[in-house]
Amino acid sequence: MTAIEPDLRHHGDAEVRADGRALVDLAVNVRTGTPPAWLREHLAATLGDLAAYPDQGAARAAVAARHRRPVEEVLLTSGAAEAFVLLARVLTARHIVVVHPQFTEPEAALRDAGHRVHRVLLTPEEGFRLADVPEEADLVVLGNPTNPTSVLHPAGAVAALARPGRILVVDEAFMDTVPGERESLASVRDLPGRVVVLRSLTKTWGLAGLRIGYVLGPAPLIADLAAAQPLWPVSTPALAAAEICSGPAALAEAERAAAELALWRAYLLKGLAAFPALRIHGEPAASFVLVRLPGAAAVRERLREHGFAVRRGDTFPGLGEDWLRIAVRDEETTDRFLEALGAVLGSD
Repeated sequence: MTAIEPDLRHHGDAEVRADGRALVDLAVNVRTGTPPAWLREHLAATLGDLAAYPDQGAARAAVAARHRRPVEEVLLTSGAAEAFVLLARVLTARHIVVVHPQFTEPEAALRDAGHRVHRVLLTPEEGFRLADVPEEADLVVLGNPTNPTSVLHPAGAVAALARPGRILVVDEAFMDTVPGERESLASVRDLPGRVVVLRSLTKTWGLAGLRIGYVLGPAPLIADLAAAQPLWPVSTPALAAAEICSGPAALAEAERAAAELALWRAYLLKGLAAFPALRIHGEPAASFVLVRLPGAAAVRERLREHGFAVRRGDTFPGLGEDWLRIAVRDEETTDRFLEALGAVLGSD
């Protein structure tokens, strides 16, 4: 029997919007209470400048300074999703490998561009740790920390995938949820081959609707990607967000938020440990946890009846219907979720 191919276009927001019910959102990994008031006010102040075409100069310089790179190694994009599309359209490769389970947009973009994609599937039994990638792979894509597993791969293990003649694409959209961003390659410039790092402002700053992200990589490749963009691809408010969120005050706030998130995640994990049927593989390090639970698809539907939306796992290659992704929230929200989960599992 032919296996059912996962829906690579399914995203967590669909879990919240599906039937119009007012649900507590544990399906999308955007920090609650964002954008903060100071950021909303800063964005509102740009509305008087909308008659002028966007100028990327200040924002690009701020991002470059934040990651200690030349400006020529920074490309601002309409969210990380645009970056995946640009890479798929510009890069040429004979043997493309996407490391799964991970965010599905990179593979979807590559397939849409006509590329054949090979998958390396990390296993729960090994804690979703990085496995060997075929030596012939000349384009490798992986996330760190990885969505949906929440596993943070050591920077050395990721860097070891770099090779002369290989393009290594690392999606670090959730790296700012890790205190100290300790395993990031965003500021590393001396690895062999071409190493590309993608970042997003969506998760920590609550800017999914604004669409702002960026690519870091070798200047010639950044120039090729820029040539494939339409004119003025990033709006004036989005550029303002990129600039101010790269400054010292915002980075300090992001670090405090990451530290608080770590405490909330530990609280959630302690609560989940009370359910014997539920298992967590690997060590979660980001703003969500992945759980394995028999009958998870039915549990997800029953949780909706109790007012909670969680992310289904079967749309990620390498997982299946017995997996759920749960966003980390404050302790009060977690307590209410755990109570609902207990009611659902107790009714089985």
